[in-house]
Amino acid sequence: MGVIEQQPLKIKQLGRQEYQSVWQAMQDFTKTRNKNTDDELWVVEHPPVYTLGRNGKEAHILQKSDIPIIKVDRGGQVTYHGPGQLVVYLLLDLHRRSLGIRQLVTLIEDSLISLLAQYNIKAYSDKKAPGVYVDKKKIAALGLRVSKGCTSHGLSLNVNMDLAPFSNINPCGYEGLQITQCIDLDVTDDLDILGNKLISLIKNALDNI
Repeated sequence: MGVIEQQPLKIKQLGRQEYQSVWQAMQDFTKTRNKNTDDELWVVEHPPVYTLGRNGKEAHILQKSDIPIIKVDRGGQVTYHGPGQLVVYLLLDLHRRSLGIRQLVTLIEDSLISLLAQYNIKAYSDKKAPGVYVDKKKIAALGLRVSKGCTSHGLSLNVNMDLAPFSNINPCGYEGLQITQCIDLDVTDDLDILGNKLISLIKNALDNI
């Protein structure tokens, strides 16, 4: 049995940063990377913002507010980011890891499900609607972009946030979709603890492909 060569993976803790600047940094990183560039995971928290995917329909924005709406280059429809939400961006070379996009989506979802299982929460995914759910309520969203075999964007996990802004949209394009979060499921660990646990799960899964 051959030795599995693990690809380098850098973890960057960005703290709370404006969405626009992080998105621009993701684009720059992806455009300038080459076959020798290490993959990176960026862990971040954003001030309030709605993001609309490249094929997103503005009809899914039900009510406009003072929260900015940014049209972005990921897949998917509209979602909300805000304080108290864990966001992880995956900047990966899929070709180098021999990883397909559907396989990556499953890996992310399974990592989130495993994280929640550590808190005795039974979460699940839905192949028709990417993301992770608990009791038919969405707790984590996914949105990725693939350019020349490299990914950007990633996932968001609702930890301890104001969920009210989700009521102004059809989350991920689904009318009436209810949203939940970790704190409402009696998970009291903060973003840092949950982020470190999730990164460990994702890294382990990537290393064992």
